[in-house]
Amino acid sequence: MPEVQDIFNLYGESYRQSHGLSVAQQKTMFAIQQCRTAELGAHMDACESCGCVDISYNSCRNRHCPKCQTLAKERWIDGQKHDLLNVGYFHVVFTVPDDLRPIIYQNQRVLYSLLFQAVAETLQDLASDKKFLGATLGVTSVLHTWGQNLSFHPHIHCIIPAGGLTQAGAWVNSRKKFFIPVKVLSRKFRGKFLHLLKSQSLLFFGKQSYFSDQIQFLNFLGACYHKEWIVYCKPPFKSADCVVEYLGRYTHRIAISNNRILNVENGQVTFKWRDYRDNNCWKVMSLSAFEFIRRFLMHVLPYRFVKIRHYGFLGNRNKTEKLSLCKLLTDTPLSDKIIASALDLLSNIFGRDFSLCVHCGQLRHPQILSPPSFA
Repeated sequence: MPEVQDIFNLYGESYRQSHGLSVAQQKTMFAIQQCRTAELGAHMDACESCGCVDISYNSCRNRHCPKCQTLAKERWIDGQKHDLLNVGYFHVVFTVPDDLRPIIYQNQRVLYSLLFQAVAETLQDLASDKKFLGATLGVTSVLHTWGQNLSFHPHIHCIIPAGGLTQAGAWVNSRKKFFIPVKVLSRKFRGKFLHLLKSQSLLFFGKQSYFSDQIQFLNFLGACYHKEWIVYCKPPFKSADCVVEYLGRYTHRIAISNNRILNVENGQVTFKWRDYRDNNCWKVMSLSAFEFIRRFLMHVLPYRFVKIRHYGFLGNRNKTEKLSLCKLLTDTPLSDKIIASALDLLSNIFGRDFSLCVHCGQLRHPQILSPPSFA
């Protein structure tokens, strides 16, 4: 089956010559093109018992690469299991109107961070109100920037325990349904984001250049205040295991996986996508290779930008102390955090021990092959 790597190999150089790319986009293209090839070296597993030798090319480990997310996802999930509480969990999604998306794309680092800040402050301000919960939440937030058809659609996914920690150090359980009405959430979020947006120094290009006029920009924000912003809450999870599985799917998802690409031929890329506006039906879309690359690269995050963030009692400040208290109050078993090795994680994923020879079952001896000696 065709892959993103194949598309970059076929059309990437022509695209680079005719389009201006950021450093992060160039590095991502370069990494994906070299992923699991001799350019990155390899490791050799030799079995002394039967003489079998297996050579595996190294991965690029770029966070936007469709091939490199499985192990990274499992490592992250393994680290998060220790932080789960014996309570229900909610999944809340915050989105912004279409009109704001070009401005966000032109100011990604600043406005992605602003998006996180507005979401976190919205949730914490409302949760601290006794009318809703009267406690501090624990929030895990994940930034996604794409829609199913690779369009630019920035939004924040939040996984939230069903309850919070009061100032007196007690645990308060929430109602079965999410404890803050979505209309209240959306309007609070709208006000927060637009208020914070006014204080930012932003850059405007192309069709958005006229926003450099402060009056024009303020008029535009005024119109955004009169739109309904979409915030929705999905049904609560059934168990902690479901939370872990769900977290993994969302935290390390990329714009498009290789298994959605159906064909690359005559300068066209055909892929399947799910249309959520049409009863979640699967559909097929064809784009020119250049348009496909353009859409894919729109979702390359700024260099070292943190796309998974924790707030409230899951934030870094006093997290160990607060989380231990939350576990005690929610009857969550206390246990030492054990970090699984890469071999253990791979064994869990694929159901076999990768340290053993597939032919005779004896222990293999790994050997690193550097790119120059392997080329």
